[in-house]
Amino acid sequence: MLANDFNAWIYGAAAALLSAATAVCVPTTACAATTASVPYRVYVTNERSGDLTVINGGDFSVLATIPVGKRPRGIHVSPDGKTVYVAVSGTPIEAPPQIDANGNPIFEKKKGDDDDDDTNADKAADGIAVVDVATGKLTGKLQAGSDPEEFDLSRDGKSIYISNEDVRTASVIDIATAKVTHIIPVGQEPEGVTTTPDGKQFYVTCEAGGDIYVVDAGTYKVAGHFKVNGRPRSVAFLSNEEFGFIPSESAGELNVIDPAKMEVSKTIKLPTGSRPMRVKVSGDEKKLYMSNGRAGTVSVIDAHSDELLATIKVGTRPWGIGLSPDGKYLYSANGPSNDVSVVDLKEQKEVTRIKAGSSPWGIAIVAGAR
Repeated sequence: MLANDFNAWIYGAAAALLSAATAVCVPTTACAATTASVPYRVYVTNERSGDLTVINGGDFSVLATIPVGKRPRGIHVSPDGKTVYVAVSGTPIEAPPQIDANGNPIFEKKKGDDDDDDTNADKAADGIAVVDVATGKLTGKLQAGSDPEEFDLSRDGKSIYISNEDVRTASVIDIATAKVTHIIPVGQEPEGVTTTPDGKQFYVTCEAGGDIYVVDAGTYKVAGHFKVNGRPRSVAFLSNEEFGFIPSESAGELNVIDPAKMEVSKTIKLPTGSRPMRVKVSGDEKKLYMSNGRAGTVSVIDAHSDELLATIKVGTRPWGIGLSPDGKYLYSANGPSNDVSVVDLKEQKEVTRIKAGSSPWGIAIVAGAR
């Protein structure tokens, strides 16, 4: 090879390497929309930093941070996977109370666990933030009533059912018109909201009194009401609606409910120290997974025999949890430690933690690279 040809080859090779290097995607919002190797994305709400952390489900790297507004908590994905909805609130956070010897909150001045400072609330900040999955950008905010915390979507994706924590109501949003169409009175401190698999009803859990309201999704009237022990945080169902599951945080137990009768059929006592928060049903519907808050664990329960199968150590005070589409991993949002635990469900152990924003709260997962 002649010297000039060799120099030309070296220059060309260097230029190709430089071009390849500059094409590598960096963790930005744009990257989230263009990375082709993302099998699914994990969206994490960060309550104190007012943003979402977007995680690549393929290699657990952070793809993006998306500002969405004040105090993002509840998060869900539209049925078509194109939109992420986030509950945002202008009601400031107050620190959780101390815990007594039995694991129950010590209330002061009639305030409850994770209570809010309503006197300094910025109501203009309340709403449901709308994030476009393809672009990774905030595209708007829907009116949602006062202090929205959790919510769920109707099965057709046209309506959103919301808990309004500070005013004891549930609200219904028509997404097409961006308006609140119905307001339903419920109990004190409504939190969890879950649509039944057939879409005909939605459940609202009320923390303070243990009240569970069943709302008809056609008439928006209360179709049923029953109670569980203190601080029910969430609801999950088997797809055939044979059973539903509601954790009682203060009591450290899981309530198995009969949706047809709208009543508790069985109560499962969890290991001492458990503070069950969020419950998820596995894709094959054989297992239940529950975050245990202050215990720093996730419980694994047989969804049919109710047997406790495992207790998995994760990060500090896990709250929201999500399951990967392939069923291999569980993600938990660990508020005080500002990170997300990744649990290998076959090995039943935490395999890594991913740095998130400040006080991660909720988790939603979008399948496929878009």
